[in-house]
Amino acid sequence: MKIAKLFTRSTVEFCSDDTKVKEFIDSKLNVADCEDKEDAFFTCDVGDVLKKWKIFRKLLPQVQPFYAVKCNPDKVVLKLLDNLGVNFDCASKGEIERILTMGVSPERIIFANPCKQTSHIKYACKAGVKMMTFDNKLELHKIQQHHPNSELIIRIKVDDSKSLCKFGIKYGVDPSDAAMLLTEARNLGLNVVGVSFHVGSGCYDASLFYNAVKSAKMVFDKGSEVGYNFKVLDIGGGFPGTDVEDISFEDTVREISNGLAEFFPVGCGVKIIAEPGRYFVASAFTLVTSITSVREIACEKSKGIPEGFMYYLNDGVYGSFNCIMFDHQHPVPYALKQPSASTHIFKCSIWGPTCDSLDCISKSSNLPQLSIGDRICFDNMGAYTLAAASQFNGFKNPIVYYMCDRNLTDNATGFDY
Repeated sequence: MKIAKLFTRSTVEFCSDDTKVKEFIDSKLNVADCEDKEDAFFTCDVGDVLKKWKIFRKLLPQVQPFYAVKCNPDKVVLKLLDNLGVNFDCASKGEIERILTMGVSPERIIFANPCKQTSHIKYACKAGVKMMTFDNKLELHKIQQHHPNSELIIRIKVDDSKSLCKFGIKYGVDPSDAAMLLTEARNLGLNVVGVSFHVGSGCYDASLFYNAVKSAKMVFDKGSEVGYNFKVLDIGGGFPGTDVEDISFEDTVREISNGLAEFFPVGCGVKIIAEPGRYFVASAFTLVTSITSVREIACEKSKGIPEGFMYYLNDGVYGSFNCIMFDHQHPVPYALKQPSASTHIFKCSIWGPTCDSLDCISKSSNLPQLSIGDRICFDNMGAYTLAAASQFNGFKNPIVYYMCDRNLTDNATGFDY
């Protein structure tokens, strides 16, 4: 199926190859029947997701991606990834339901939450989702009681000291204790099929991937001693999703490839899977906000020239910018109307719309003097933004407009599937 046939024009607007995101944003602002031009909105470059998929397939051909639904459950993104053959990492009954409703077979889902609610385990069993993770003894007993035919993957703790979001404080059994836990699983008659790890979200040292693969091999060996013959290695997520991060995707690929070549070489019979989230979607989304109020910060010594401005936007940390609080992100603002070289730039603070002083997007940003109604944009807003946005104080979440380079639908580009 060609990408152009996957979505109707009312869903994704197929643009000429020279159409940039800014021009696409301008076209949305100029729509006469726009419900409310003042509202914040996202643009999603579907082509960017396509390119990420192609790069992943080229650089890590031996790894099957299971997209982390929690990162961004956008329905267009999910539909695209499904049709590209990407599988799904779900963390709850709700996420599993969402994916199954799309027509995805349960074999393409991993229930990658080591500590699950009992009713969610029961649902997974009923729905036919077998593959799931665990990291503690009591979890095994729950699974033995409610989903005894599951295919289990032991989640181990690895070094995540150089990641923005560290998961080791919450999940993962220490590799030194893995044998004991695997023995428990064996005594319960449970089928453990592999090992998983996660180096943390926002990893900024690619060597963590190599070290984690090495640790996983040690647990594979312990599994053999207990009586298991593991067939799955889950290398988790933590892959960079933009070109402004401390490490590149190519950096992680190099370390992963070195680790796999040394400890899980081609032909070893082990299936390699991963749980990328932000990698696929972070750079595809741009957030367009509107200035609703402006407060001038006066400076007596500047002869009437303001020291700076406080800009109030119609989206904030209780909405799309929850990534600031929960994902350690620092979105960079820029004016949609780019200033000239001679335009004076001020130190400005940026605030969200709610009646809460915690709703601060940026305490200090370099911006020109702007007015109410002017637009401020933020790139790389696809990961952990829409997914956790609330409607606190009654502010609705932004809608999403989708675009795609028409050339990406051609057979020659490699996106015909």
